[in-house]
This record gives sequence, structure tokens and C-alpha cells, in this order.
Amino acid sequence: MASMEENFPRGGIQKKPTEGKTPNTKFERDNLNVFTILLSMTCQDNHSMLFFLLSQALCEGMLLLGCIKEVTDYELVVSLPNGLSGFVPVTQISDAYSKLLSNQVAQGELLEDLNSLVDLYSPGTLVRCIVTTVEKNADGRRSIKLSIDPKKVNKGLNASALASGMLLSGFVSSVEDHGYLIDIGVSGTNAFLPRQKAQNYIKTAKRGQNLNCVIVEIKNEGRVVLLSIDRSEVASSLATERQNWSLSNLLPGLVVKARVQKVAPLGIKLSFLSFFTGIVDFMHMDPEKSTSYSPDQVVKACIISINPTSKVVRLTLRQAFIHPGGSPNQVSNDRIGAVVEESTVKAFYKQFGAVFELDDGTLAFARVSLKHLSKNRKSFKPGAFKAGCKHKCRIIDYSLMDEMCIVSLKYQIIEARFLQYQDFHTGDVVQGKVFALKPIGMQVKVTDAIKGLVPSLHLADVILKQPEKKYNIGDQVRCRVLECNPAGKKLILTLKKNLVQSKLPVLSNYEDAKPGLITHGFVVCAREFGCIVKFYNDVKGLVPKNELSSEPISCPDKVFHEGQVVKVMVLKCEPQQERLLLSFRLSSKPALDDKKGCTPKKKQEVKYQIGEMVDVKVLKKKDNGLEVSVLEDEGNAIASIPTAHLSDFVATCKLLWHCLQEGDVLPRVMCLSDNGERIILSRKSAVISAVQEEQVVRSFSEIQPGMLLTGYVRNVMPFGVFVEFPFGVTGLAPKSMSDKFVTDTKDHFVVGQTVIAKVVSTDEEKQRVLLNLKVSECSSGDSAAESFALLNQYFKEMKEIRNLLRRRGESSMTQGLCELVPGKELQLIVQDVKEDGSALFSGSCVTGLTVTATRYHLGGQGFVFIIPGEKTKALVLHVDALTSKVYVSLLEELLRQRRLTENSQHYAIVQHIAEEFAIVSLKTGQLAAIPIASHFNDTFRFDSEKLKVGQTISATLKVVKENDHGLLLAVQSSAKKKVFVRVRNESETALEEVLATVKHSLSLGDLVTGTVKSVKPTHVTVAIDDKLTGSIHASRILDEVPIGSFPTFTLKAGQKVTARVVGGRDVNTHRWENMHTIRKEDRATKKLGLYSVGQTITCFVKKYNILKNWLEVEVAPDIRGRVPHLLLSLNTKVLKHPEKSFKNGQAISATVTGTDVTETNLCLSLTGIQSLEQGTITVGMVTKVTPHIGLTIALPGGKTGKVSIFHLSDTYMEDPLGDIKAGKIVRSIVGALIYKLFSFRLNPKSKSKVEDVEITCIKDVKKGQLVRGYVKSVTSSGCLLFPSPPFLVFQLKKQTKKEKELEKQKKEKELCKLEAALMDPSRQPQSADDFDRLVLSSPNSSILWLQYMAFHLQATEIEKARAVAERALKTISFREEQEKLNVWVALLNLENMYGTEETLMKVFERAVQYNEPLKVFQHLCDIYANSEKYKQAEELYHTMLKRFRQEKSVWLKYASFLLKQGQTEATHRLLERALKALPTKEHVDVISRFAQLEFHFGDPEHAKALFESTLSSYPKRTDIWSIYIDIMIKHGSQKEVRDIFERVVHLSLAPKKMKFLFKRYLDYEKKFGTTESVLAVKRAALEYVETKSSLADI
Repeated sequence: MASMEENFPRGGIQKKPTEGKTPNTKFERDNLNVFTILLSMTCQDNHSMLFFLLSQALCEGMLLLGCIKEVTDYELVVSLPNGLSGFVPVTQISDAYSKLLSNQVAQGELLEDLNSLVDLYSPGTLVRCIVTTVEKNADGRRSIKLSIDPKKVNKGLNASALASGMLLSGFVSSVEDHGYLIDIGVSGTNAFLPRQKAQNYIKTAKRGQNLNCVIVEIKNEGRVVLLSIDRSEVASSLATERQNWSLSNLLPGLVVKARVQKVAPLGIKLSFLSFFTGIVDFMHMDPEKSTSYSPDQVVKACIISINPTSKVVRLTLRQAFIHPGGSPNQVSNDRIGAVVEESTVKAFYKQFGAVFELDDGTLAFARVSLKHLSKNRKSFKPGAFKAGCKHKCRIIDYSLMDEMCIVSLKYQIIEARFLQYQDFHTGDVVQGKVFALKPIGMQVKVTDAIKGLVPSLHLADVILKQPEKKYNIGDQVRCRVLECNPAGKKLILTLKKNLVQSKLPVLSNYEDAKPGLITHGFVVCAREFGCIVKFYNDVKGLVPKNELSSEPISCPDKVFHEGQVVKVMVLKCEPQQERLLLSFRLSSKPALDDKKGCTPKKKQEVKYQIGEMVDVKVLKKKDNGLEVSVLEDEGNAIASIPTAHLSDFVATCKLLWHCLQEGDVLPRVMCLSDNGERIILSRKSAVISAVQEEQVVRSFSEIQPGMLLTGYVRNVMPFGVFVEFPFGVTGLAPKSMSDKFVTDTKDHFVVGQTVIAKVVSTDEEKQRVLLNLKVSECSSGDSAAESFALLNQYFKEMKEIRNLLRRRGESSMTQGLCELVPGKELQLIVQDVKEDGSALFSGSCVTGLTVTATRYHLGGQGFVFIIPGEKTKALVLHVDALTSKVYVSLLEELLRQRRLTENSQHYAIVQHIAEEFAIVSLKTGQLAAIPIASHFNDTFRFDSEKLKVGQTISATLKVVKENDHGLLLAVQSSAKKKVFVRVRNESETALEEVLATVKHSLSLGDLVTGTVKSVKPTHVTVAIDDKLTGSIHASRILDEVPIGSFPTFTLKAGQKVTARVVGGRDVNTHRWENMHTIRKEDRATKKLGLYSVGQTITCFVKKYNILKNWLEVEVAPDIRGRVPHLLLSLNTKVLKHPEKSFKNGQAISATVTGTDVTETNLCLSLTGIQSLEQGTITVGMVTKVTPHIGLTIALPGGKTGKVSIFHLSDTYMEDPLGDIKAGKIVRSIVGALIYKLFSFRLNPKSKSKVEDVEITCIKDVKKGQLVRGYVKSVTSSGCLLFPSPPFLVFQLKKQTKKEKELEKQKKEKELCKLEAALMDPSRQPQSADDFDRLVLSSPNSSILWLQYMAFHLQATEIEKARAVAERALKTISFREEQEKLNVWVALLNLENMYGTEETLMKVFERAVQYNEPLKVFQHLCDIYANSEKYKQAEELYHTMLKRFRQEKSVWLKYASFLLKQGQTEATHRLLERALKALPTKEHVDVISRFAQLEFHFGDPEHAKALFESTLSSYPKRTDIWSIYIDIMIKHGSQKEVRDIFERVVHLSLAPKKMKFLFKRYLDYEKKFGTTESVLAVKRAALEYVETKSSLADI
């Protein structure tokens, strides 16, 4: 039959063979013979083995029906018949899906129309698959790789073999308007599923989705097929003889009507479709009819496998499969792993296994081949499995294709604690065997099917550098589960002894983290802010710096190391935000004892350390402060906060004391002192910051003259002020402490006031400290910044007070007080007018408050025009919450407001003066607060220096948005400076923001020396002296400016420079002057007139103006230019993104083309002056697309051109205007009348082959030449063709059938040749496409990615190599840490060779974030050393020594580097530092390694001294003796070696060690010595043995 199919591929009515001819029925005959052998009633062993489908019987090309069992991102796990399973990689879904994957990899970003496998497939779906490979794993199991690609599954079908009613599987390849294109894998056939036939069953089909379809209609000889997915049609579909099925195209999943031929113990023999014979094994007979089958019975069966080699066809009679579109019965996940006490044997098959009936009536199967029927190795007895026998078993899996549970009778499995990933819980302690050691950690085999990973960090309590020395393959280990993810089959374990043996509660989720819980965790990060501790299931929390220890720790990274197991206590947890606050200080709360029945501890005295932060609750208000209790030890720790310590501001202290009530909570209060009887706390922010930043002295011995210390006034005496600092140190600031003359010290300072003092001198004998409180010596010099910081802190504290009052809301007056803010308008009634001109007001919004306005704020009118009872509008100036007073103003100019900018300067009028700040009004109408004091010590002013209401001052705005108090924040500008404020033009260079009128004697040509103050892209600001500032333009820094360079960046802030005065700015107009008189109206014209058209000049990029589409540049400080978009470059890539190609401050060369309309800017060009003559190549921008006609393009110089549709491309295109849109940048060549976009004409040197040659006359046409063009008209005799360009008209004749066939054969041969070349395994990748295919098949192979990068680097395509590296980092799985690290190292190498130091550092910082930092640091050091960048390498090593000071390898690597550079002395000093930094237990090993390095690269004598010194201290370290001997054999003389051996064999060591040393001595003498020396060693060994024997006898 198969032969007939080949002879008659078109199908049709089946013909009977004529007489005299023997039909070729080889395939059918083979098929029948196989079943005759298989189903012979003798059931010989060899044949019965073929009856049951085993993995050994699977072969490449075998077709199977499978059921999806699991779906992951990268593969489908498929259940196969007879308990087998295979997997389908993501690349074997379909061609359309693989193409989408390739596009995603190429673009390096996620595609919207690419759905994941999880979205496309679900467990329980039946799929047709084909075996691609069968391989053996490392553990001996067979791995079955499958494909569901319809082109492979349906490869036996062709267009002529398709028939109506056929049931096929296909994949959605495209979504169209009226339906879906389905890929059914048949070449030359387009399958279409109309939307109307699909909408009732699927809402929206996704690309790559698998569908079961029935062929409804066939058109055009099979080239077009209409499909249906109607469930009733699919379910009732049957394969019939009319569909002309053959063995070569028979498919699994087809339902057929079959006739029973024979019934055997192992199954049934069936015949179907007239010529086919198949078998049904015992597992696939209908359980309800298994005993009722008889010969000639007609049944419905479903094909489940076709073996192309043995031609065996297997079928199933189970009901779930004989209705296509359904799915087999599934079992609950809870059932897997269940132990069944009594399962009844239904049938036993000696060579295969037994079928059981479980307690719930479901069937189960146990295999003999996997020894699941034997309780132990020797207990298998076939007689125990007679029908009806009872056995205990455990369900280990479920076979979807067999609808049976898979069970085991093994004691080991029945009693096993863990069978699947779901059985593991975080915190479980498990036993396992070491399976493999990898760079990321160690694989541990927990069960036969489950392996866990122990990360490198968790191999021991300390980080192991060489884990292979501690662990061997096959070792038994005891681990604890850190994390288990059954869905991802991920099991993370730990071997840290302290975690494994911990008896404390396991913290595996944030909900269990209750305050007070004490548990174990491990440190994953130690930084200056504290430590991050991790627990089970990736739960992590923060231990702040103040909770690390009872003693302050300045550098946590020096005390704690990564991986360290710690005991912590939970302080606070926010489960929803996954925030966890922890503490290492367990003593602050009495910990629960591990033992049961213990009594709670009695109340004991609490000791707090100075600097410790606590939260307190107010117990009682006293005249001198507050009595509070610490929340952590409520009722046990009573403390006090003096009123002066409630704030840094005296006024705020009083207000806060007044507002606080009993029961209020104050967070983050610092312990100032604790003498065991009384605890003093403080809320002074400045003092707290000083303690936390270690800017304090803990004892008198630490004080040094010149130190600046933060403290508070302890006492004020007539002769001076006593200042106390944290930790109890006190000093005296004498009466001459201020910059001003001090008459009375009480006028300057009050007790408790925060001050900053400078240490003048110390007297150790009398333990006295002399201080200075002068602002000029105690401030940083930036008074504006300091005063603004004080003002900001003041309003921050006022906000806290306001929130406290608002939350309390005891009275309407309090609420009203909180709602009143400066700047708020009120409707008031005049209550009274006083004699001094001030007025009192009342109103509903100010009930209970005193509202007043001074005479000044009544508008200067006085009481004459203010009448009591009159209604008026007023503006709130200030609210004094302590006295409940509200100061208002009636001035109308305060109600006008305009928009302001930050750091702008304004004239301001003082409106009100409070204790800590003054309120000023700007001319724009807003109210702002300015600080009165510029420093903590700035407390006194003479009357002439004090601010007065109505006074005009200069203020600089710092905060332009009103805060919660309704005020802007500003600082007072220096009174000596005259401020000029102006709006700068858009393109003007910011040479200075604010100019001061400064007198100087500089003139044109003077040489001056200054310090670089700031570096901007186009200019550098230089400070000439304290008051004078100059600017150097980028054009006046270098004599010769290299094109593409950044001249200003050659200077750095702080650098000394010498410059010549070349001009300045007019104070009144801010215009640039060249020190000679020029009429203002002629200034711009004369300057621009210095440049002629065509002149080449150097200019500097200012910015690219996106709105105007031009590049703004500066030629000189006062000369600017513009480069239009189309004159920036002839490269279309540059024109598409000009802002990326031109950087601010970059030097570029430009050609002058004229001036702009305003004659204030030069018009420039970066492409020269172009004349648009015939043959000129230029660029343009598409402005209009006319269908069937061509393009209109804008050209440089404001000109316009036309491009015909015939001149758009070198080659014929079906839709030449399809990819062209308005705004696209194109290159064109000027023709006589029109413009052309021919690429070969635009780039004559291009080596690319021109497919369609330009035809200009009849002579250009030759016989046999291929000409392509556009159809003009179609007639019965042919068609008229316009070639490109349309100078000629061709009449085309139709091809004959023979010509078409020859052309088709030629194309097929070329295609076969190309496919053969691509399939050649020895073929090396030659192009980027080749590499793309390789990395798609092996995305986690760093070697392929590195080769891909090298391919681009050979072509000097640096950017493409970078892009490949970035793709690799995104593509490689996060589990492949070493593979990713390889790519990072390659990228570092690339940036080191071809990039800048800046790009290298950016890559390095990213690499440190995504990898183990130490490895990245070490690799970069090696890169620097190999590229001979020794300075950078040394700087990096210094950084590593600070960051990884506990890492022994860092010290050794740096030592090796120094020795290779010949820096022997530096290596000796490094050894001393290493011994101080590393733990004592590491010292011997470090000294030994240093000595070995000295032998190889440094001074051998010094190396010997190191060994001798070490061995004198540790004479019993045989490992050091052995190393010393090895090195001396290589580098020393024989005499020196023998002396060492003589010393070591006379040591008093253990016999085992002495045996080793004597053996080494004897081996050495045998190799290098004489017979006498060998005998001498033997005698010495004999003497040692005799000595030991005699001692033993005694």
C-alpha cells in the first residue's frame, strides 16, 4: 500500500492490481509479520519484551501521543505511554514560535506578541510528538527529547494526501482580520481557520497555540485548506479508508474503527483501516471491559505510537482517548506520595510488573525493571503477586497517558520522609550525599530523584576557599533546607553548623516575625549603615548601626563578615512592605530560656550605653524637664530629659515642653549618661549626629587642640562659659569667646544651649580644656549653608510639634492654631486700636487667640483710618503657639504672588522678627523665612546689627515651595554685595549667575594666577582672589584644540592656573567688553563680520535644540552659531539621533555659510558648502509620500526635491513606499530633473552586488538578462513592464510549463546545497546570523557569546561587541553564575582595551552588583596587570585591602603583584599589615604563602628566614616542613636540604608523621644521594624505631 502511495501521490480511487503483476506491499507485509510474532500465543520472552513499550525501544522519528504533565518557561514535560516521560524544548514548538524567539534574542528585549509556554499550554493537554533524540544521563537514565513541530510530526503528509474529515494538529502562526493562519506542517499548503468557526471556542488565539483541527474543505489541489475546531466535529472525527492513510503518514491521536483479531494475556491484536494491524497492551485496555473482548469484535481505538523502524503501531481502548479533543483523567496532587496500606493485585506480568487496585478503586502499576516490586534487594517472589494478594505500597507518580498511578513496594521508598519537592519544608534537617562540586556551590543528592544546592556561602560557618579539601564526592552530609520552590524544582540547603543545630524558631515568612522573637540568621551584607541579615525563604531584615552592639561600632564591615551566623531579636516588622528591623543586642530584653519550666527573671537594673537610641513615653512633666520610661523596658527603666535637651533651639525647647503630655511617645532619643541611678536623655539633633558620626571624644586623652566638638552649655559664669560634651568631658570658653566684645556672658549664651567649640589648649595635669566659641573659627566658612541648615532643622521640628497638636485635637483653639500658617488670608474684625498704633482683631477662625498688627502693618495709616468693628482682610505673618499670638498684616503688596526660581536673589522687606528667624516679604508678594543666626554660636548682635521691621535686605531663595508652615526658605545675602538679577537668554553662556560690584586694578593683557572653582562644558570659572572671579572660555584653554576633544575637562577643580585678562562684562548691561569702545548697535554686526562664507572654524557644542531642529554652538564667549539639522552630517544614523552624537562642550569643525535673519548668530555647516548640482550626493528629510508617484524631500538650504517611485531602490520592490514615512532621513543623488535614492550610486565604492542594473537605453539590454520592473498593463498575449527607471518598455511572454519546472528544480537544488552547508557540524560560523543560531541553541554557553564578541572585535565593531555582551548578560540564566561572570570579565577586557576609564568603571560597578564582588575585583586587577596599567592595579588593590581585609587571597594576590614589580620592601610591609588584619589561625598559612612567593619572585634569603621563623614557633607543623623541603629542593643546595632533613627527623613528633618524613628523606637520597647516604637514612629510621620500642617496653 505504501508503494502504491508513492507511485500515485495524487491519491484518488484505489486500483486493484492487474493480473500478471505482483503488487509491492512490503510495508504492509512487514507490519503484519511483526504482529504475528508478537502475538503468538507462546509469548516467548524476546517477543513479549517487544509487547511492552520500553525506553530502549524508542528510536529517532518515532511518533507518539503524549499528555503535557508540566509546563515551565523553557520546556514541556510530556507523559508518554507505559509510564515513560519526555520533554519538549522551547525551540521545538513550531517554526513561527522559534522565529519569535530569535527576534527577541536579536532585539534583546521582550516582544509583546511572544507568549510564554505557560500562557500557551496547560497540564492535561494531549499533543502529537516525535522523538528527536534518546540519550543516557549521568545516572544511567534515558532522556527522551521530543518535538511537537508540525513540520516534523506531519512530515509524511503532502498537499495531495490531504482529505476532508482528517484530524490534524497545528499551531497558530498568524492572527488575521478574518481568522487565523494555522501551520499544519504540510509543505505548499496554507491552512486557514475562519474566525466565525473559532469564536465560540476560543476568544483570541495566540501565536504558537496548539489546536486540534478538522479539515472542512480543500481548495486548489490542496494548496488552500479550510479548518474547523468545532468541538463536536473534532470529537466525532474518525480516520477512514477514504482518507487514504498509509503507514508513512499515519498519525498518533487518530481514532479508528478496529476489529479484534486475537486476545492474548499481554494485550489484544487489532486490524484497522483494512490494511493495518496494531496492538493494545494490557495497560491500555478499557478497565471495565478488559475481560469481555473477543475475536471479530468491533471497537473504537486511538493510535498512540508508530515505530518507523519496527513498523509497530500501538493503540489504546481507554475512553478518554477515543474522543479527540478531550483529556485523560488526572489525580490530585495530594495523592502523590500517599501510602496505601492494602492494595490488591489485579494482574501480574512476570517481565513487566503488576497491576494493583488501590483503596479508592483506582488502578496502579509497579515495574519489575525498576525493582519497585521487591521490598528489598532479595525479597522479590513472583508467587506473592497472585491475583487478590494484598500489599503495602506508596504512590510515587501518576501516568496521564495510562491513567494509572505508579507505585512502589520498596521499604526504602515507603518509609522515605521526602519523595517530591512538596515534601520539603523550610527548616527541615535532611541527610544527603555529595553529588558534585561546582563554582556556585555543592550539589547534594537528597533522594534518587531530588538534588539540592548548597551555595558557596553555606558550605561551612566560614567561607571555604577550597571546598574540595573538605568534601569528597559521595560523602554523607547533614543539611538544613533554606528555601524550597516546588514549581521551579529548586531546593537550597545550608551546611552551616550553627544553623543546622539551632534549636531556635525558624523564621520563614514575615508574618511570623513578631517583636521579641529570637532566632538565628546569617549576615549577607555589612556596610556603614549596619548589617543585612537573611533567614529562611529569602526573608531578610536590617540591623541598624546602633543595634549592632552595646558598644558603638564605627565600621561594621570590619566586625561582621558575609556568611556569619548570628543570633538576632526582632524589633519591628511590617509584613506587607516586607520590612524587618532587627537587633544583635539581646540583653536589652530578657531572652526566653530554651529549657521548659523555667521561671521568669526578676526585675533587674538596666544599663544603657552613651549614644544608644531608644523610644520613650512621657510619665510626668517637671519644672526642669520630663520624666520618661523606655518603651523597651517599660516600668523598669526610668529616665529624664531636661527641658534644654528637647531641641537644639531654645525657643523650641519651651514650646515642646508645653505641648507634650503624659502618655506621649518620643522616638529616637539618645542616652546622654547613665550612672546606674539616673539616666539622662537628649533630643538635640546636633549632639546625636556628632555621636553617631564619631565626631566626639570619649576621654580626656583623645582631645587634641584644633578639634571642633559639638556640645551644650553647662553653666554660664561672669568669666566665661562651661561647655559639656557627650561622654562627660567639660571645657571652659573664657569671656573673650566671641567675635564681639562681651560685656555680660548671659547676653550671649544660656544653659543647655547647643554650641560648637574649638579646642584651644589642654592641661593634662589639671585635666582642663580651654575652648573658643568664635563663629569665625568654629564655622565651615559657608555661612549661608550653615544658616539654611539651622533654619531647615527648626522648621522640621516645628512640623513635628504641629503634627503632635493636630493628632491630639483637644480643643477648637488648638485645631485653629494648627491650621494657621504664614501667608494665609483671614477675614477679621477690628477689635481695638491701641495708642502705639497697633490694632487687635477677632474673628470666627481665630477664636481664643490674640491677633495683632503693628502700625507698620496697617499700611502706614495709623489708628485714624482704622475703626473698631470694621471688617478687613489680613495676611498671617507669624503664629506664636507658645503665647497663642497671631501676627497679621494688612499691606496689599503682600497679597500679590509670582513664580520664583531656586537660588534666585531678591530684595526683601523684613515684616516680623521671631526668636529663631525673621519673616520677610519679597517684591513678588511671597513670604519667606530667613535665619537670624548663621551658626549655633551666633547668639549676640548689637542693636545696629539687629534686623528691624521695614528694613530692606538681600535674600537668596533656597526652597521655592511653601512648606507646611506656609513659608519659603531663604538666607540673607552678604550686605557688601550689590545684587543684579536678570533673565538669561536661552542660548547664552552662564559665565556668572550673580555679579558683585568689585573694585580691582586689572586691565587688558594682565597675567593673573587663580584657582579653578568649577568646570562647565563650555567654560571654567576661576577664583582670582576672595572677591574676584573670572571665566575662561573653552576656545581659550588650548593653543590647538583637537576636534572631538573637551578642552574644559583638561582642568580640574582646585587646580592652579595662570591666565591673561582679555575682557570683562559691563556691570550694568552684562555685555561682554573687549576693553575698547564699540557702539552697542554695531557690536554684533562687527563681530560676525570677522568671519567670511566658506571659512572653517572650531566651535564648541552648547546643546541640540529639539524644538528648532538645530545644533547650538559657541565660537567665542560672545559669538554663537547654529548648525541646521540637515547640515550636521551625511550619515543618516547621526541625523536620526543628533543629540547622542554631539556632547556638550565637544570641539567640532564647522564651515561658515552666513548669518541668520537677526544677524546675531553665525550659520554653520558640518558637511561643507554644498551646491546641489547633478551627481551631488546629499541628505534629505521626507516631507510627503504620494502613493504610486514618489516622495517630496526637504534638502539642505531650504530647498525641496522630488524622488520618483522608479528611483527609490537598486532592486525591484513589491511595495517601494511601504517603509517610507514622513520625517524619515534619506540619502539621495541629484539627477538632471529628479532625485534618486540608488544605494549603489550613493556609494560607488561599495562591494555589494547590484541585482537590478539601471537601464538608460536599448543598448543596455542583453539577451538572457533578468529585468524587473512595474507592470503597466496586462493583455491576453502578455503584459507591459516598466523597468526602473522607465526609459524602455518591455513586453513579457508567459513562461511555458517546462520552463517553470526547470526553474523550480534549479531553485530546489540551490536550497538543498545551502541547507547541506548549514547542517555541516564542522562548519565554523561566518556571519552574525550564524552566531545568532548558535547562541539560540545554547543560550547559556559563555564560550559562544565570547566568540561572538571576538567576531565583532576582529572587524573593529566595538559597539556591536558591547551589544552582544549586554545580550549575553540578559539571556544567560541567573543560575549560571560562572557563565555570566565570564561575560562580565570579557566586557571589562573590552572596555579596558577600547573604552575609556569612565566606561570601564561603569561596567565594573555593574559587575560588582551582579556578581561576587571579590571575584570581580580580582579579575579587574589581573586585567590591569596584564595590560601594564600598574598604577590603576595598585589603587584597586588598596581598595580591596580596605573592603576585603578578612580575605586571605587578597593579601596574597597583592603580594604576588608587588613582587612581580620588584617591590620587595613593600611586600615585607604588606605581610605585617596582613598579620594584623587576619585572624591568628591564618597567620601560619599566610607566612608560608608569602615565603613561597618570595622564593619565586623575590628574595630567597628572606623567604628562608620566614620559614625558619615560622618553624621555630610551630615545629610540629609537618605541612610547613614539607613545603619548605619542596621549595629548597628546587631552589637550594643539597647540603641545605640535608640539613633540613636532619633537623626534622630528630624532632619529637607522632610516629605517623615521622614515618612520612623518613620516607621523604629516603626518597630524596635515592634520587640525589649515594648508597652510603641511603643506608645512613635507613639506620636513622631503625634507631628511631628501636628507641620508640624501648620506650614502649618501659
